[in-house]
Amino acid sequence: MNLSPLKLGDLIVKIPIIQGGMGVGVSGASLAAAVANEGAVGVISSVQIGYREDDFDINPKEANIRALVNEIKKARSLSPNGILGVNIMVATSNYKEAVLACVKEKVDVIISGAGLPSNLPELVKNSCTKIIPIVSSGKAAATITKMWTKKYDYIPDAVIVEGPEAGGHLGFSAEDLSSPTLPSLKEIVTDVLESIKPYEETFNRKIPVIAAGGIFTGSDIGEFIMLGASGVQMGTRFVATEECDAHINFKMAYVNAKKEDVQLVKSPVGLPGRAIRNKFVESLENSNIPVSRCWNCLKPCNPASTPYCISLALINSVKGDVDHGLIFSGSNVYKIDKIVTVKELIDELVADANKYLADKNI
Repeated sequence: MNLSPLKLGDLIVKIPIIQGGMGVGVSGASLAAAVANEGAVGVISSVQIGYREDDFDINPKEANIRALVNEIKKARSLSPNGILGVNIMVATSNYKEAVLACVKEKVDVIISGAGLPSNLPELVKNSCTKIIPIVSSGKAAATITKMWTKKYDYIPDAVIVEGPEAGGHLGFSAEDLSSPTLPSLKEIVTDVLESIKPYEETFNRKIPVIAAGGIFTGSDIGEFIMLGASGVQMGTRFVATEECDAHINFKMAYVNAKKEDVQLVKSPVGLPGRAIRNKFVESLENSNIPVSRCWNCLKPCNPASTPYCISLALINSVKGDVDHGLIFSGSNVYKIDKIVTVKELIDELVADANKYLADKNI
């Protein structure tokens, strides 16, 4: 048996891989289009995407929406027939505006986490855009599905299940992550599969479950397909590609990372994140970094009390100033040893996944 296509409603994704949305600016038009051209889902991150706009400092909301639209148009021009998505964090202050801009541009998929996207079905009403919430437990999956079905008579087009080994902001508290009883991604995926069964039966429609967080090899993909997942989301591996939108210094931080360099960091959002240890992370261990400018990008962030400006930290790193920036990554980043093309990466993943499934006589 080979990998089966991922079905998102009437969208058929040839390769059941969703490239993770990575901000600020790490996954833009270049990476998303390259992934989409290989038959997977390419994803643009909307968060602070306007950082290169001339008026970003004085009109961040307008600059972000303008840049998002331009990035979508660029990606579509590079991949006219591919499946393109946008990752929009619920916690961002321009969430509604970003969703509406994506709908207007006929984006294929909107992926939404960092909070419950409770009104997302209403925002995409009468469009062809598919919507996928990100959850970290069966309870969260059931909560959002129940909310959507009750209020909008709409079930998710898929659910992304992000486990504790993911990069960037995590859906787990510091206490959760240090607990010996913390469930693995496999356990969480199994929990989610069970939690959504009643809704699949009621609506007589499958809700694809997408496993995410720490998935690195084609064999990993095969394991989750055997478990019942319909596909996977991968972020970290796509950073070390020629087409990734980040600066080469950012990519090389991935290539050079050692296992002991990967750690949890505090975040202004409230929950911890996973990043590569560098001078910036080391400085945070001694004291907070005062905020000199605020773009009001995140609803939960208070510039008066935040340990640092996460926007500035991420903008610095994506531009190449990796000593003064935050380098988010997944737990397996240390396994990366070179930069490849997106085609080479996807070909490797598919071949390895197919071999794994064949060896298991699936």
